[in-house]
Amino acid sequence: MASAKKVVKAAKPAKAKGKSAVSAPKKSPQKPTGGRKSPDVAASDPTLFDPLTPGEVADALRTLTEDRRLGSMAKVGRYRVICTEPLVVKPPHWMAGHRLARVVAYDYSTDRCVDACVDLDAGVVAHLELTRAQPMLSRDEEALAVSIAMVDERVRSKLTLGESPQSTLHYWGRTQKDLAYSRRSAAVVFGRQDGHATLVVIVDLLDNQVTQVVPAELF
Repeated sequence: MASAKKVVKAAKPAKAKGKSAVSAPKKSPQKPTGGRKSPDVAASDPTLFDPLTPGEVADALRTLTEDRRLGSMAKVGRYRVICTEPLVVKPPHWMAGHRLARVVAYDYSTDRCVDACVDLDAGVVAHLELTRAQPMLSRDEEALAVSIAMVDERVRSKLTLGESPQSTLHYWGRTQKDLAYSRRSAAVVFGRQDGHATLVVIVDLLDNQVTQVVPAELF
């Protein structure tokens, strides 16, 4: 009779003592930086925030008007510069560290707003945006609106002694029937020396004429 075969089971390996049952979290691989350091904003040139000099303003306007995208505006010449101011961008933008100028102008010939960034170091228009937005009035536009209102006969006939221009505001019509709804206009507020407003005059800055003369209490 054949002897029974003994089945010998392999012993399980003993667990190592002192080791935590929870495995350590895997570290995410770091992206190669190529030896480059993160940009330090604190090390930027503070002179980039200085106001534009008259020469820089002239260079910015010349660069802007020579851009082919604004050829019609420069040729017709019916535009007004609203503001010029320094513009600073932070790294890692490619224009960081460049002397930049922001120029906002209004083109009367096409009834549109021009908002541009001029790189004064490279002598190019780095950014250009053309919209139907209405920017604030420039000081020249405010002075022009006052001068137009002062010589209008309808305005002169309604003014009394001691009344003078108090303020000039950008104005647009409330309805499409109003001429100022689609045309750049200004509202000149006249009043007495005590500050009480008496008359509001709407001036169309495209045709340089008074379109409305309204008592202040009805405006």
